[in-house]
Amino acid sequence: MLEKIRPFIADYIGSGQDSFLIDIILLAGIAAAAVAVYYITKWALMLLETVILRSPTHWDDDLLNPRMLRAVSQLSPAIAVNWLLPGLFGDNAESVHWLSSLTSLYILWAMVRILVILIDNLYGAFLKSAKLKDYAVKGIFDTFKLIFVLIGVIVAISILIGKSPVVIITALGASAAVLMLVFQDTILGLVASIQLTANKMVQRGDWIEDASHDINGEVLEVSLMAVKVKNWDNSVSTIPPYSLVKGSFRNYEPMRSSGGRRVRRAVYIDVNTVRFCTPEQLEALVTEGFAEGGEALEREARTVNLKLLRTYLEKYLRSHKEVNTSLTLMVRQLEPTNAGLPVELYFFVRNVEWTAYEAIAADIFDHVYAVIGKFALSIYQAPAGTDIARAAK
Repeated sequence: MLEKIRPFIADYIGSGQDSFLIDIILLAGIAAAAVAVYYITKWALMLLETVILRSPTHWDDDLLNPRMLRAVSQLSPAIAVNWLLPGLFGDNAESVHWLSSLTSLYILWAMVRILVILIDNLYGAFLKSAKLKDYAVKGIFDTFKLIFVLIGVIVAISILIGKSPVVIITALGASAAVLMLVFQDTILGLVASIQLTANKMVQRGDWIEDASHDINGEVLEVSLMAVKVKNWDNSVSTIPPYSLVKGSFRNYEPMRSSGGRRVRRAVYIDVNTVRFCTPEQLEALVTEGFAEGGEALEREARTVNLKLLRTYLEKYLRSHKEVNTSLTLMVRQLEPTNAGLPVELYFFVRNVEWTAYEAIAADIFDHVYAVIGKFALSIYQAPAGTDIARAAK
């Protein structure tokens, strides 16, 4: 049917079939048809968008959003032009070969754009899922986008040079070593992103620390090329994903979900103050509630003040409302050092939020420092200038 239009116009205007005027009229008609198809498609998609927004489901709102519908409406006129050109120009299509090539390139670009938008929409829907949003899969979605773009570039080159895409892929295969070098970071990022996601090494929102890259904060994004971390000083650090895979980093997220954050600190006792308690000291400790009286002390022929301190501190920690007693809790001696005898407190605080954790730990050790003197013990510290001046008097 389209083949009859050109002779009809030629008979109507009384000109030859290959005249320039006929070509102009046909091209103008194609342009008008393309505009009409665009607006018809746009109105139809607007109606579809209204139906989608009123539907009870949400997945269609994410996938067929206005951005996707606009991309589809921009594709329709190019398809109309690409269909009308061969039918209207027939054997004379060589005269508009450049226009056909441009239309094909536009259709290719529009299709790649639609696929990229679809992947973005899928990722957006993924983030809205409470069960899936924390997984670091942005790198995988970026990989698919990159694949579609590369395929589009190969097909575009084949259209321009008039060769099959297979020929171009074969040529690229011959230069695989060069391509591996050019896309080295991309390939490493893809593999690292898959490893991070599959092994659940890091997810969005995790608190990680990597001393080698001076990183300590919350993961904002794990993409194909970079891992973005917002440090606690509000700066943002960016590192390649494979740096986390090949190196070592600490993930504090399991600590957050465990119900306790560890405190492991030692107080250094002056060994010269460790001694047996006198009856008067024992009685004073029992009276003030720092030691248990009765049979517990009567069975001990001699009671060491450091032992009483360890017993008291463990009881104090177990009675503290902010200490998680279901996790490991102990007060132990470590190997003596030149700085004194370390007495380590090992326990877990229920509140894992940083500022609250530090405040609770500080309150506990404030109490520890204040109570040590009650047991006739002293904390070791190197002599200061005032100590030397006092000894010289």
